[in-house]
Amino acid sequence: PGMNGTAIENFVCVIFNVSFMNCTWHVGRTASGDTQYFLYWKTSRKEDFIGCQNYIKDNCGRHTGCRFQNVTIENKRAYFLVNGSRSGQNIQSYKKMIILYRIEKLTPPLNVTVNCTEVFHGCEILWQPPRTSHVKRRACFKYEILIENK
Repeated sequence: PGMNGTAIENFVCVIFNVSFMNCTWHVGRTASGDTQYFLYWKTSRKEDFIGCQNYIKDNCGRHTGCRFQNVTIENKRAYFLVNGSRSGQNIQSYKKMIILYRIEKLTPPLNVTVNCTEVFHGCEILWQPPRTSHVKRRACFKYEILIENK
């Protein structure tokens, strides 16, 4: 139900710094200026949806995103629902399932050290894997090193 074009568009979520997640969206093309959107999510089909506690707002005060803390990826899937309200108009709802590890932006490798010696005519570069909440094996990471002569 709801008028075509009133549902949100371009829904995107990103997990960063291990446990923070931002979800953002664009207001529906035909939604009026007084339309307000509300995001709900859960990490299993059996759970009840939980509402956003920390909305991102545009200049008109409309919700265009949500910030989450303490997100864990162990449950792998998350189910999102964004519905809206406006006096006198039904707003189309939007639903999406996201596999959480696919949206994680990893931190850079930690404790990068470079030791160059003239004796061996080379350099040794060492680092530790990035922090992540779900990858436990070092072999899961691949690295690319770009060396520029200065």
